Amino acid sequence: MVTSTVEQLNPTRVKLHITVTPDELKPSIAHAYEHIAQDVQIPGFRKGKVPAPIIDQRIGREAVLEHAVQEGLDAFYREAVTANEVRIVGRPSAEIVEWPSTKDFSGDLKVEVEVDVRPEFELPSYDDITVEVDAVETDEAAVDAELDKLRSRFGTLVTVDRPAKTGDFVELDLVATIDGNEIDRAEGVSYEVGSGELLEGIDEAIDSLTAGEDTTFRSKLVGGDHAGEEAEVSVSVKAVKERELPEADDDFAQVASEFDTLAELRESLVERVSQQSVFTQGSAARDKLIEILIERSDIPVPAKLVEDEVHAHLEGEGRLEDDVHRAEVTEASEKQFRTQMVLDKVAEKHEVQVSQDELTQYLIQSSQQYGMSPQDFVDALQEGNQLPLMVGEVARNKAVAVALGKVTVVDTNGKPVDLTGFVAEEDEAAEADAADEATEEKAPAKKAPAKKAPAKKAPAKKADAEVEGDAEAAPAKKAPAKKAPAKKASATKAADAADDAEAPAKKAPAKRAPKKAADSE
Repeated sequence: MVTSTVEQLNPTRVKLHITVTPDELKPSIAHAYEHIAQDVQIPGFRKGKVPAPIIDQRIGREAVLEHAVQEGLDAFYREAVTANEVRIVGRPSAEIVEWPSTKDFSGDLKVEVEVDVRPEFELPSYDDITVEVDAVETDEAAVDAELDKLRSRFGTLVTVDRPAKTGDFVELDLVATIDGNEIDRAEGVSYEVGSGELLEGIDEAIDSLTAGEDTTFRSKLVGGDHAGEEAEVSVSVKAVKERELPEADDDFAQVASEFDTLAELRESLVERVSQQSVFTQGSAARDKLIEILIERSDIPVPAKLVEDEVHAHLEGEGRLEDDVHRAEVTEASEKQFRTQMVLDKVAEKHEVQVSQDELTQYLIQSSQQYGMSPQDFVDALQEGNQLPLMVGEVARNKAVAVALGKVTVVDTNGKPVDLTGFVAEEDEAAEADAADEATEEKAPAKKAPAKKAPAKKAPAKKADAEVEGDAEAAPAKKAPAKKAPAKKASATKAADAADDAEAPAKKAPAKRAPKKAADSE
C-alpha cells in the first residue's frame, strides 16, 4: 500500500501527500510496456510482441513511465483517500512533485493532490427547536373547493360571446417580430387565461378582449433561436370559451368516483382534505426545520466547488457575463450544499439506513415522474453511475422525517400540529416523498388527476446535483521526445461512494511540476 499523509489546508480542503515506491509502481510499468506494445508497429515484430528494450530504444522510457503513472495514479489516489478516511466532495487536482528515474525506474513517485472535503460541524440540539407553520382548517369551504376541482376535470368548454377573463380558455393566433422581421408564428393556440404558462405579459394583453379582437405587447421569448430576446408579439383572439361544470349530484358522484351518492363522495373528500393539510403542514415544517438547522450550524462551504458549479451552470445557460445571475446561482449553490451537509449529518447521527425495498419504491416513483419504465430508469442511472444519488436522496428524506419527530411543531394559532404519518421514528424512518406520493395518489375519484411530471434536471447543473467527488486524480504528464500512443486511463468510482452515496465528479486536470532532469541511459 502506498504511503500517504493529509495536510489540512482549510476546513473544506486538504492536500494528500502520496509516495509510491518502485515496487508499488512496478505493476503499472509492466502494464505500460504491454499496452504500448499493442499500440506501436515496429518492423520485424508482431503487434503486442515488441520487447521492452526495443520500446525503450524506439519510444523512450519517459513515455513508458508517463503511461505507468497515468494508469496507476487513480488507484494510488483511491488508496490514500481510503487509508486517511478522507470524505471528498469535489474534483481533485494532482501535481507530480517527484518522478522516478527514467534510467532504471528507481526512486519514489511523489504526488500531491488537493481536493475539497466535507466540513466538520456539530448539529444543534433539537430540544429548544419550535417550528411554526400556517394553520390549516378542514372546513366546508375547503371541501367545496376540492369538489370543484373534481368537477372541473369533468367540465366541458363552451364558446361564449363576451370578453375573456381569468379562468377562460381562448384560442389564439400569435406572431412575433424583432425589428419588424417575423421570427415566429403560431396559430390555433389554446390557452387558459391567468395560467401564466405562455408568454410574460400575455394575460394582461388579452384580458377583456373578445373573439375577433387583437392587440400587441412586448415580451421576452422563451424558446427557439431568439430565446431571451425581446420581441413584439401580435395576438388575435379567435374564440373565448368558459368551462361549464357538471352538477354536483349523485349522478356526478357515480361518474367521477367509486361512490353512489354525493354525500359519500363529500365524506371521502373530507378525509382527503385532511390528508392534504397534514402534507402541506408537514412539507412546510420540513423546509423550516432545515432552515433552522442550517442557521444554527456553522457549515463552511468549499469555495472552489461552488465556483466550479456556478461556472458550469452559467456556461450552460450562456450567461457567464451576467453578474446578477451569478450572485443568485452562487447563493443557491451554497444553500444546496449546506442543506445536503446538514441532512447527511442528521442521517449519520440517527444511523439512517436505506433498505432495498425503500430504494426500489423511490426508483419506481422517480421513473414515473420522468415518464420512463422503472427498468429503463435504473439502466440510465447505472450507465451514469448515478444510483448512489438515489440512495442519498432516500436517506436524506428519512433523516428529515426522523428529525421532525424530535422537534415541536405548532401552527400560527399556537396549536400543536399532529404530523403522524409524516414524521418517523429512528428505527422505521419513512420517506417524506413517499408521504407526498401517498397523499396525491389517494383520490376518491375513479379517474385520479394525472400527476404533473417535474422538469428533468440538467445534467451539467451542479447546483441541483450531488457534491461528492470522484476519488481519482488525473496524473501530470511529461512530454517525452518520442511518445507512444497511450490508452486513456478509465474513470474510477468514488472510493467512498458506498459510504457517502454521492455522485462521481469528472476528473480535474493535474498541475504539472517541473520535470527532473532525466538520467542518462
